[in-house]
Amino acid sequence: MSRQQSAEVGGGEESDGGPGLLYMPFVVMEDLLDKLKLLDYELEFVSELKMRPLNRHYFVIQTNPGEQFFMFTSLASWLVRKTGKQFEQPQEFDDPNSTISNILDHVRKMGVTIDFAPSKLKQGFGEQAIFVLDRLADEALRAAQFAWNTPIPPDEEGQEDEEIEDDAEVNLDRVEEDMAAEYSEEEEGDILHIDDLSNYPVKERGGSGTTTERERPDHIMESHTDAEMWRLEVERVAPSLKVTVRVDSRNWRSHLEQMHSYRSGIEESLTSTKNQLDKLQAEIAKTLEKISSREKYMNSQLEVQLNEYRQLSQVLAQTKEQYKQVSSGVTERSRLLAQITDDIETAKTEMEDRGSSMTDGSPLVNIRKSLARVKTEITAMDVRIGVVEHTLLQARMKDRSNMQRDLHQAVTDHHMFNDSY
Repeated sequence: MSRQQSAEVGGGEESDGGPGLLYMPFVVMEDLLDKLKLLDYELEFVSELKMRPLNRHYFVIQTNPGEQFFMFTSLASWLVRKTGKQFEQPQEFDDPNSTISNILDHVRKMGVTIDFAPSKLKQGFGEQAIFVLDRLADEALRAAQFAWNTPIPPDEEGQEDEEIEDDAEVNLDRVEEDMAAEYSEEEEGDILHIDDLSNYPVKERGGSGTTTERERPDHIMESHTDAEMWRLEVERVAPSLKVTVRVDSRNWRSHLEQMHSYRSGIEESLTSTKNQLDKLQAEIAKTLEKISSREKYMNSQLEVQLNEYRQLSQVLAQTKEQYKQVSSGVTERSRLLAQITDDIETAKTEMEDRGSSMTDGSPLVNIRKSLARVKTEITAMDVRIGVVEHTLLQARMKDRSNMQRDLHQAVTDHHMFNDSY
């Protein structure tokens, strides 16, 4: 994952690292999609939550900000839960600020530095959203104890052998020519020519151990084989005489020859391409010069209209400002008018109530009935008072008689007590 580690997109700011950094979010998004597939998001996230599966560039290109933000928060909450922590599933009408704050809190707890504004996540797409999801996916894989294995390259020896055999099949004549060229270069001094054999002495060993020398015959040796039969035999045996030269892919000589061939091809292509690019540059320069001259001509011709347009724009701006001021005054007066109208309606209601009460005789009749009822109650109360006074008077008289009787009894008892002594 070296390309992911080299593409830190969390800052959200472009650095002077070359034009390739502009396309790094596409690469990181593809890595993120691979990580989500490793986490079985198609079964646990897409199927259970009834979400649509993501494409390779979902969070890179803006399509629908509302849908992308909801997908971002839902996917982030699912990844947080995959790390073993509790996180509620966000809803469409939740506060986005609080949701983003909760997600970033979990990311900071993982030890990730956040050096961009949280408001950039409200878009639901971009480098910042991909950065947060990528870090959460890494933590989820770590929690699932997932480990990246060393990639094993496919075995392509058979295919390479076939290609080498197809390219390396040569006929016997070519092999002989190559061998002759090598011998002529390397062992030219050791090879005898036919012309030199005419005077070359031949040594023969006799039976008695003596050595005799004789000259090579001057006559020409001729073959009695039929040429047509020879040709047919060569055609029949030629397919079996193919020589297959296996080239080692690790041989530096083959790599060097390949580099030389590529370099020559690039130089040839560069020569033709450079001429075409020079022509294209000249045409573009001429076109730009024509456009610049035409623009200057149009500006000179439309200078009066442009000045008039600027003046009208200023007048329009002033008129809009005046309209805003007048509109604010109208709004204030409309509010005051509504308040006065409400006060008038309240006063009218009170006046109607008072007028109806003044012309209506029902209150007077009610007062008379109340007076009669009060008089009746007063009479009844007087009777009750009289009865209570009479009862009280009888009780007092009875108490007085009882007191006199008790006093007389006491005096009598006292006299009788005195007489006894």
